[in-house]
Amino acid sequence: MAKIDLNGVGHCYSGKPEKLEDFALRPMNHSWDHGRAYALLGPSGCGKTTLLNIISGLIRPSEGRVLFGGVDVTDQPTAKRNIAQVFQFPVIYKNVTVYNNLAFPLRCRKLPADEIDRKVREVARLLNLTEQLKSSAARLSADAKQLISLGRGLVRNDVAALLLDEPLTVIDPHLKWLLRRKLKEINDTYNQTMVLVTHDQNEALTFAEKVVVMQAGQIVQVGTAQELFENPRHTFVGYFIGSPAMNFMPCRLDGNAVKVGEERISLPELATVDVPPEGKVEIGIRPEFLKLEHDASPDTLEVPILNVRDLGNFRIATVRFAGHDLKIKIPEARPIPSEKGFLRFPRQWTKLYVDDVLREPAGA
Repeated sequence: MAKIDLNGVGHCYSGKPEKLEDFALRPMNHSWDHGRAYALLGPSGCGKTTLLNIISGLIRPSEGRVLFGGVDVTDQPTAKRNIAQVFQFPVIYKNVTVYNNLAFPLRCRKLPADEIDRKVREVARLLNLTEQLKSSAARLSADAKQLISLGRGLVRNDVAALLLDEPLTVIDPHLKWLLRRKLKEINDTYNQTMVLVTHDQNEALTFAEKVVVMQAGQIVQVGTAQELFENPRHTFVGYFIGSPAMNFMPCRLDGNAVKVGEERISLPELATVDVPPEGKVEIGIRPEFLKLEHDASPDTLEVPILNVRDLGNFRIATVRFAGHDLKIKIPEARPIPSEKGFLRFPRQWTKLYVDDVLREPAGA
């Protein structure tokens, strides 16, 4: 295992870039600590697989250096980097048994037969493949084939990192949940660095210790599930993580208040934020933290209730505020006003963004 450092790493597929938008992966500095489980999360085309392939050596970056344990491996091929990579679609030897598929990476390293047998059976138990060890891999379902592909990465204890490029896409939803638990157990047991590429927020948040969120070829935030939810540092994180997405509204600062249209929200803490004269300024708040009250008070604003959707253990109310439709997530047991209510923006959870980036009050 090794710490992986990216020093100024960027990549452009079309030759010499002239502007930032030309990069498929914008130049970045980032570190992956050894022995931890990460998820690389973002929409299709955001640069996740490009970044993973740069780490593995399948792509040489246009700019910057890749270091494993402090050693520069930028110009080393994949075979010299001592990593295991599992792709979206299974890569296996169909004409041999499951056992021989799992044993292949260990035989290439000329390990003793008894050690190979022990490790193959250990991984087979972990992935519920024991009963299929003697079966031909060609006859198995897509789920099982992907498990074999994953198992070939897990049998090796000597890898610097296990890189997983959307390996759960072809797997049954219930098995996905079980497999995420298994991967976490493996990470705890073997202390392997794991990087899982996914576009599925639930997959990322339930698997990883740290989630690396990407958008438009750059990393916009790294954090735990709680940090990404409670304190999104970029509007994209607010949109992409959480359901419903975070509420955003254009605004301007006005003394100790924030003005949305002609409505004033008393938020004196935000008055200390330095906002440039030019730039997009917005406030954002999660539907879970926005409050809809029955009665007026000095810090509430009257709003019409447009509709309420019942989703079982919670409901989503949509209200109109200053020309914007806002979503509010309300527990099932809590009563909701019928036609109008009073909106409150808790200061702790109301965020200010300038050009999509979180700006915090002085001293925060």
